Amino acid sequence: MKLPQRFIENMKTILGPELDDYLASFDKPGFRGLRVNTSKISMEEFLRISPFRSLKRVPWTPNGFFYTEEDEPTRHPYYYAGLYYIQEPSAMTPASVLPVEEGERVLDLCAAPGGKATELGAKLNHTGLLVANDASASRTKALLKNLEVFGLPNILVTSEMGDRLDRYFHEYFDKVLIDAPCSGEGMFRRQPHMIAAWEKQGPEVFAKMQREILDQAAELLRPGGMMLYSTCTFSQLEDEGSVDVFLTQHPDFHLEDILSCEGFCPGQPALVGSHYPLEKCVRLFPHRIDGEGHFLALLRKDGERAPEAVQIKKRPVKLPAELEDFLQDVSMPVDRARLQIRGTKVFLMPEGVGAYPGLRFLRAGLYMGELLKKRFEPSQAFAMVLKKEEYASTIDLPAMDERVIRYLKGETIEIAEEESTRSDSWQLVCVDGYPLGWGKLIRGTLRNKYFSGWRMNS
Repeated sequence: MKLPQRFIENMKTILGPELDDYLASFDKPGFRGLRVNTSKISMEEFLRISPFRSLKRVPWTPNGFFYTEEDEPTRHPYYYAGLYYIQEPSAMTPASVLPVEEGERVLDLCAAPGGKATELGAKLNHTGLLVANDASASRTKALLKNLEVFGLPNILVTSEMGDRLDRYFHEYFDKVLIDAPCSGEGMFRRQPHMIAAWEKQGPEVFAKMQREILDQAAELLRPGGMMLYSTCTFSQLEDEGSVDVFLTQHPDFHLEDILSCEGFCPGQPALVGSHYPLEKCVRLFPHRIDGEGHFLALLRKDGERAPEAVQIKKRPVKLPAELEDFLQDVSMPVDRARLQIRGTKVFLMPEGVGAYPGLRFLRAGLYMGELLKKRFEPSQAFAMVLKKEEYASTIDLPAMDERVIRYLKGETIEIAEEESTRSDSWQLVCVDGYPLGWGKLIRGTLRNKYFSGWRMNS
């Protein structure tokens, strides 16, 4: 692989005598990672049922694992059940480092395709609010799918620039994550085509963009809140340089310590001539860790959170009879006061989320299903939020049953009488106890209701 000479010189400035070790890492194989969805399954249970025999822990992420190509985790039904997310190991660090607590309001500002957002949502564990934003409207479709596969109900998926979000969410969020667009130097080994892009549009262009994004994010974070800035580049201009400029322009922010791990390197204030303690930042390099590389800076906004305004409790709305009938079979708590019906579609809104006129969004809340000709048809997203025991009629098949793959491909399958808790009704179809989607059982034949856009390819 031919690297640009200017890039090599920059890396020599950063790494000094370690440059040769870094360049040698390009000849080593890459590393594959999966991150367990702890809002669906515990680590202990995942290890108990995991069919992957080559798993090895990622040291810096408590729910991360390395896997080998032979495992093929994206072909396993557990992937479709949302039990894990495929993610490059070093890219797991930002969402792992940001200390999200249940009940908080969290923003992933540059969220697509969802690797960080899914982990932030899992940490919230169906509480609080996750706003997953990406300026690219086309990229939010993949983002929404990943959030729904993970079974996250408390979401608002938006497509706005940060300054537009500030009109609705000024100093609103407890935590903000910015995995910023960058020149992608940490991706050169995995994606060599990034080198040509770097030569055309290098660190200077991205540094300007990153500093604008950081300024916007500062307005969205509440006093006392925390913000995680990260990139997958090694450029001092984009990394320490952007943090230095931000701290100079925002004296109400300061750097927080990040728990270190073997192979992590501190930031280098000398690279940009800074007087701020940039050594609190973290750099990951592929010759030091089993990953491609990343940069992290954890920032806190000074001050304390203002008292919350008293929320007026909404009264439950009268629901259509067909929706109430369906909900009789659902034991998951459904706050009727948070249900919204828009046209024929039914949504369960996150606590405290209101109307935002003019906001560009793809999804607000959990899409529960649709009212069609005196019947309610539950959505794929609703199936993924439920636990097996939260619906009255289920079909639970073992992962090795060939009907599971057929179901995921959209085929009709046969079900024996003893395999269902109730016949001639909606069924929550599960694999080893974890929901995959819906089916309609009629006289031993399961009519497949698995969402066509998610089906497994042959």
